Amino acid sequence: MSADLSQWQTRPFPPHEVQQGRFIRLERLDVVRHGDDLWQELQGPDPALWDYLPYGPFTERTAFDAWLAGNADSHDPQFHAVVEQTSGRALGLIAYLRITPKDGCIEIGHVAFGGTMQRTPGTTEAVFLLARHAFDDLGYRRFEWKCNARNARSKRAAERFGFVYEGLFRQHMVVKGESRDTAWYAMIDSEWPACRTAFQRWLAVDNFDAEGQQRHRLEALRNEG
Repeated sequence: MSADLSQWQTRPFPPHEVQQGRFIRLERLDVVRHGDDLWQELQGPDPALWDYLPYGPFTERTAFDAWLAGNADSHDPQFHAVVEQTSGRALGLIAYLRITPKDGCIEIGHVAFGGTMQRTPGTTEAVFLLARHAFDDLGYRRFEWKCNARNARSKRAAERFGFVYEGLFRQHMVVKGESRDTAWYAMIDSEWPACRTAFQRWLAVDNFDAEGQQRHRLEALRNEG
């Protein structure tokens, strides 16, 4: 059944404000403030980090800083530095993009997490903060995730976070001289309450043992309803 949109109004464009979490916070990307940290983190030991992104890897700092500066000035995509709360170090990047206020549709992408951040609660919290802001604060209806169909790691992440697979866009893009089929995922506003509760329960203090290991998987908490 279609939702009643007779009272629908164009949603606000996301203000570029700090979003605070328990493990991380999202800040507007700034080359001076975040450049040194991101150069060290994103040049780390993960050889697959840049494989499916349309840019990188960067072998020279000047080229990296120029790329960061372009991202910092961008309106859409809207880039955020992911900053660890305890250390204040920038450990990665994440962005809103394809922002469509008239339709209430917004995408998450340009995800680049350094080795320090990978497989930590901060990665989950970064996605949660952007989803919560889009749905709860701004009233968007649809939150999208897209990736190269060969990027198994990104597809697993989308499904873990609660995005629903919607199909394959064949020969969707040309990236780094190769044809890209795009896997399309989304979360909609009717699905968000269950996803939000699962995120909140997973990120809670009591979901982690003394060694910082999760007690319950995010997917399991979501399936519990």
